[in-house]
Amino acid sequence: MRNFWIGAACLLLAAGCETVAQVENLSDEACRRSFEDALSSILVGEKETPQVAQELSEQTLRMLAYGRLGPRPFLVSSSSGADYEFFVEKKKSGCLLRLYGRQKGFTSYTNNLTYIATRPLPDCLCKE
Repeated sequence: MRNFWIGAACLLLAAGCETVAQVENLSDEACRRSFEDALSSILVGEKETPQVAQELSEQTLRMLAYGRLGPRPFLVSSSSGADYEFFVEKKKSGCLLRLYGRQKGFTSYTNNLTYIATRPLPDCLCKE
């Protein structure tokens, strides 16, 4: 069922003319730090503890760096029972990390127009 929602999210993002990208230089220390800080900041803003947010950021970095998933949305699942849906957007000014969906228990919220949260990734390079 999750794969269905990820696929649906891809279609919605494409319909909204967003450029879904992937971070090209996650092996670079400055980019890793930038991505980790941005993801942790969003998760703390979503009421995750700083420790859980840090752990999730590290796990997500490993998955993205070694999974070679390509340019697509990705899911971050927390031990708190929440699932967060993210994507990286390529802009002329650089890369943006966007949270566009979250689900906890039976409550689900998606916002692919203005997004739930956005953070810049100043030290990262993106490609479509």
